[in-house]
Amino acid sequence: MSTQWTFLSNHGKALLCIARDPGARLRDIAQTVAITERRAHDIVTDLASAGYVVKAKEGRRNRYTIQTHLPLPEGSGSNRTVGELLDLLAGTDDQR
Repeated sequence: MSTQWTFLSNHGKALLCIARDPGARLRDIAQTVAITERRAHDIVTDLASAGYVVKAKEGRRNRYTIQTHLPLPEGSGSNRTVGELLDLLAGTDDQR
């Protein structure tokens, strides 16, 4: 029996998408994560409300800044930051 699953949640995938392209549109995030634009909006709102992403208006678009110094939300006690995870998964070191 083949069950579909992934290592990352949609929130993690959206954060990776933003790390790769801080100017990504919700449409781009939705397409990359394979979710609806409405769900992408909800996820980006969740990430912003939790302080992991800061949105800034640039003309008619948003530009996102990831707060890489913040700890991962898992509470695993590992003291790892969001930036360390992104560096590992997306190779974003020195690109922010």
